[in-house]
Amino acid sequence: MEKLLKDLISIFNFSFYKEENEIISIGSIVWGIIFRSFLLMVLSLILMNKYELYDNAFIFVVVLWFFIAWPAYNKFQDYNKKSIDFIESTLCGSCRNFEKTAQLCKIYDEHPTKDFIPCDGDDWELK
Repeated sequence: MEKLLKDLISIFNFSFYKEENEIISIGSIVWGIIFRSFLLMVLSLILMNKYELYDNAFIFVVVLWFFIAWPAYNKFQDYNKKSIDFIESTLCGSCRNFEKTAQLCKIYDEHPTKDFIPCDGDDWELK
C-alpha cells in the first residue's frame, strides 16, 4: 500500500523514483500531464453538474493552467537543466553515440548516468 501511494504521488509530481533517486524524463512529465488532466476532468464534470457552473467554465481554464500546465512547464525546465548538466559533466555527453533527446546510448540501448557508462569508455567516439 505504501508503494502504491508513493507511486501515485510521484506520478502526480511528474517524476518517478528508482532506488530513492528522482528520475525526471519527458515520459514522466507527459504521464503526469495525462494523470492530472484526467483528475481535473472528472472533478470539473462532477462540480459542474452538482453546482450547475456551466456559465463559469472559464474557471476550468484557469485551474488547467495552475494545476497542469505551469507545474509541467517547471518540471520541463528542471529536466532541461539536469540534461545540460549531465551532458557537460559526463563522458557520454560528448560521444557521437549518445542521443541527447532520449538520454540514451544508441549502441547499447541503455541510459547512462553519472555513475554508469554503458560501454565503460571502450566505444566512445568524439562527435
